[in-house]
Amino acid sequence: MNKVKELPGEVVATAANSPSIGHSVRAYVERVRGGDMGALPAVLGLVVLCTVFAIARPAFLTAINFANLFTQGAAVTLIAMGLVFVLLLGEIDLSAGFASGVCAAVLAVTLTNMGLPWYIGVVAAIITGVLIGLMLGGLVAKVGIPSFVVTLAAFLAFQGLVLVLVDEGTNISIRDEVIVAIATRNLPPWLGWATYAVGVGVYAAVQFLRARKRAQRGLAADPLSLILARVGSLAVIAGVAVYVLNLERSRNALLTSLTGVPIVVPVILVLLIVWTFVLRRTAFGRHLYAVGGNAEAARRAGIAVDRIKVSAFVICSSMAAVGGIVAASRASSVDPNTGGSSVLLYAVGAAVIGGTSLFGGKGRVLDAILGGAVVAVIENGMALMGYGSSVKYLVTGSVLLLAAGVDALARKRAAAAGLR
Repeated sequence: MNKVKELPGEVVATAANSPSIGHSVRAYVERVRGGDMGALPAVLGLVVLCTVFAIARPAFLTAINFANLFTQGAAVTLIAMGLVFVLLLGEIDLSAGFASGVCAAVLAVTLTNMGLPWYIGVVAAIITGVLIGLMLGGLVAKVGIPSFVVTLAAFLAFQGLVLVLVDEGTNISIRDEVIVAIATRNLPPWLGWATYAVGVGVYAAVQFLRARKRAQRGLAADPLSLILARVGSLAVIAGVAVYVLNLERSRNALLTSLTGVPIVVPVILVLLIVWTFVLRRTAFGRHLYAVGGNAEAARRAGIAVDRIKVSAFVICSSMAAVGGIVAASRASSVDPNTGGSSVLLYAVGAAVIGGTSLFGGKGRVLDAILGGAVVAVIENGMALMGYGSSVKYLVTGSVLLLAAGVDALARKRAAAAGLR
């Protein structure tokens, strides 16, 4: 009889342990009981918040408000996606907010003051983000200064740099149609449905191919029923979202039609796919988790820890640049407050609320999107209910504290269960 060699951390697929959907559900419940709750708190939080706001203010469920949620939370979500990489290392970047402001200011100066094309401005902004990441990562990894101190100093310095770039407080307008369209324009309805079909198709193909490859290697794979349930759930949720976004949202459709999926949505989805692939399917991603779990053990295993840290800060600042571009697009301008105020706090909060651990070693890029949705729903719902900034900050802070507490308790439970 041929024997299948069992790989470390893998389960060999046999007739006795071939998983069923019931087995998968029980395994998930056991992981939750063991402290690995993943995105469950964020999803439950979204359900509760949406239910409360929908009951309190029926306008929350309108098509125009649904579209506003995407554009309101886009910049914070993109910055949070970059912060996930730094948080996975157990580090922090307190400068990400104003780094996005610096990159947005570079974009505005390039487009408006210099009159250069939009693609030159975008490249200049992203290169600025890369340089910022190299500087911060170098100081943390090579010099050995704690990331809290380095990024706190950068937080203060970048405020001054933004003032310099916008000439001590000038509001620089952005009139380039391509840049403005990113956060203020929508896809044609047919293109929204085409994007939906491609997205669901790609997700289904990835799920089936992954299960097939694991089965060919003799490893336990997800049952077909579970895969179909995942694909079906995504198809239904995304289909409803596209349908609602394709509804007419203009109050006077005869003068101006307002339909379609916001352009910023596929931008976020493409970046989600790219960075998820990087984390889950590349050596860099595996090394990032290893360094976040135990840096010394990773170093002894031959992983270039310093290079991983610098790369994580580069990705973080580059995503801050993308977030700054989207923020500038939504406001059609850049001023000294771009990237400031509560942007950083919301971005860190989004990553943590979504399920990324502050202690390192646990998190996904998807967490930033889920957490960003929670933050956007809180801000939007509170505004509809007529509450001021004070209440918004209190509620958001409480949710963030609750998420951090859940993370800490989950780690304790996992340690007690021998999973850490």
